Amino acid sequence: MQIKQYLDQKKIDYQLLSHRPTFTAQQMAAEEHVPGLNVAKPVVVRADGKYLMCVIPACYKVDLDELQRQLNAKELQLASEEELAKLFPECELGAEPPFGNIFGIKTIIDKSLTQDKYLVFQAGSHEQALRIIYHDYEKLVQPQVLEFSYHLH
Repeated sequence: MQIKQYLDQKKIDYQLLSHRPTFTAQQMAAEEHVPGLNVAKPVVVRADGKYLMCVIPACYKVDLDELQRQLNAKELQLASEEELAKLFPECELGAEPPFGNIFGIKTIIDKSLTQDKYLVFQAGSHEQALRIIYHDYEKLVQPQVLEFSYHLH
């Protein structure tokens, strides 16, 4: 299901943003003139064989050791591009929206994003982003909140 259709179906207000193609969350933040702290970047990991979508600010990086410790997982690794292509067939690679629930994947969000009034994220393509109120996102996705990322310098 396309993210815009999902939000329309759930009657969630959003703003559709179009921009030149961007291939990183930080590029998208710059293109949309949005602070990197408001851009939700999904990172998919495999913890003990189960996929998890980890949502962090664009200017952050997942602390895999800390995430593994908090999840009490024996094994944790980043999903490969081939796995991402299978998990998100309707999305351009690297432009997945941070809605693991739509794809049957548990979503974990870094606590740093829960303080934001709004989130901006790729809408399944490298040329479109969506902006929604954080509380609407939280209501739809019901992510688990953990602290597992750090700011890139």
